[in-house]
Amino acid sequence: MLSIRTGHVSITGNFRENNEDNYYIDNDQRFFIVADGMGGQNAGEKASAIAVEVIPRELQQLLDFSGGPKAATVEAIDRAVEQANSEIMALSEVDPSVRNMGTTVVLLVRAGNNFYIGGVGDSRVYQLRKSKMEQLTKDHSLTQALLEAGTINEEEAKTHRYRNVLYRYLGTKDGASGTEAVEVRPTAGDRYFLCSDGITDGIDDDTIQKLLSASDDPQQVAESLVKAAQEGGSRDNITGVVVMVD
Repeated sequence: MLSIRTGHVSITGNFRENNEDNYYIDNDQRFFIVADGMGGQNAGEKASAIAVEVIPRELQQLLDFSGGPKAATVEAIDRAVEQANSEIMALSEVDPSVRNMGTTVVLLVRAGNNFYIGGVGDSRVYQLRKSKMEQLTKDHSLTQALLEAGTINEEEAKTHRYRNVLYRYLGTKDGASGTEAVEVRPTAGDRYFLCSDGITDGIDDDTIQKLLSASDDPQQVAESLVKAAQEGGSRDNITGVVVMVD
């Protein structure tokens, strides 16, 4: 059984009055979650808080962490996220102060010898393996949709006016459409990085890869990534969770 070490940082940043990001690290290291809330006043903060409260509760009820068929594991993850989506929508309908609130979510779940990684929205999970970094989640943004359609290229996508406009997130009917979770067999030396888009608003993938591999201390790596994003001009809350496999 591979052992895991983690580091985590979440800051308000230079331009926001409150931190609408939330994260969750399971005490038994079975799952890790980052959620980036959106909405007026404290609505986004409330939505992301619901996500990191409901999803852990549901995962512990639904998921066989000792392992099992991929389909069953993915279904349990999707049902947990769907329940969070339902509770966010329900509160939004009855409480005018948080109407139209929403949140992104990404998660890494450990079941048996495998990791399952998925999300809804534009928070991300990266994998660094043997000096090669890969984004394991898909952005549910209009810019990503235009990129996939061939309407714009990758260079144009970096500064496109719709890059922060989402077509899927928790708090809408489409939020229950599934996390598109992928199965990964972790190996010693792997590094995983869960982050809100406050990271990618301040630094590019090359910088993320460089900093993710710069130290063997996961907390130091998390702090350096968040600091770099802040100094790089990120205008959002900034949250990062680093998972190192030994």
